[in-house]
Amino acid sequence: MSGGSAASLLPVKGIVLAGGTGSRLYPVTSAVSKQLLPVYDKPMIYYPLSVLMFGGIREILIISTPGDLPQFERLLGDGSAWGLRLSYAVQPRPNGLAEAFLIGAEHIADDPVALVLGDNIFHGPGFPRQLRAAIAALDGCVLFGYPVKNPGRYGVGEADGRGRLISIEEKPVRPRSNRAITGLYLYDNDVVPIARGIRPSSRGELEITDVNRAYLERGTATLIDLGRGFAWLDTGTHDSLLEAGQYVQVLEHRQGIRIACLEEVALSMGYIDADACFALGAKLGSSGYGEYVMAMARAAGAAG
Repeated sequence: MSGGSAASLLPVKGIVLAGGTGSRLYPVTSAVSKQLLPVYDKPMIYYPLSVLMFGGIREILIISTPGDLPQFERLLGDGSAWGLRLSYAVQPRPNGLAEAFLIGAEHIADDPVALVLGDNIFHGPGFPRQLRAAIAALDGCVLFGYPVKNPGRYGVGEADGRGRLISIEEKPVRPRSNRAITGLYLYDNDVVPIARGIRPSSRGELEITDVNRAYLERGTATLIDLGRGFAWLDTGTHDSLLEAGQYVQVLEHRQGIRIACLEEVALSMGYIDADACFALGAKLGSSGYGEYVMAMARAAGAAG
């Protein structure tokens, strides 16, 4: 995925929701957050972080459980190595995706916000450009739909010819479309009072679908179709985690690239310079990842 300048983008805040128990991955996640598990050559959380970075978003809140949060802080620090400003907050219990806006209200302040789930991977040609265009035109809510063969297992969105969302259903028996709502959401600043106004569902959670439905009723919800040639991967099960790792492995080996390499993204977006990028690669020792970062930094003019 190509990068580009973020200078003209709206000042959007980012949130990565990396909580939950990861129970579908037991016993692997009995002692570690699933978002810290490797997806081939890097921690899972690198993938959603790279999405926000490609969107020009540099102020990012990581939300996780009390037990897991220190591990994320150890891995990522304050984000300054990649030109980011990372902060951290606790979600004591999995009370629903929409709770992220209540936990992150101070972080969001008066700005729009992008929420990405910590176990989702997005990869496809032109996606950074598509994401930045959606942010630049943000007016209400933007959701990203992906065609699936079994839409009844997902939240499903239906859009008109202009891309306006006209219906949204959670795990419908008779889906009106095959567009699953992915784990990437863009909202204007009204999302905070909207989230404060919704009530827990029958399963006791603040549902993101209720937030999206509020925008739908206002007529300000858009559904962008990610379409063919794009990969959206949810790594929440043993099979899907393995498949995601194999997908990344095949692409990286065949194309000689690194998907979601934070150092490369930071360099391409102008968050760090080539010399700083090279230094980050050198810290990673003799790993293939570190060697890639150094080689890419040299190609960009690093003196190392």
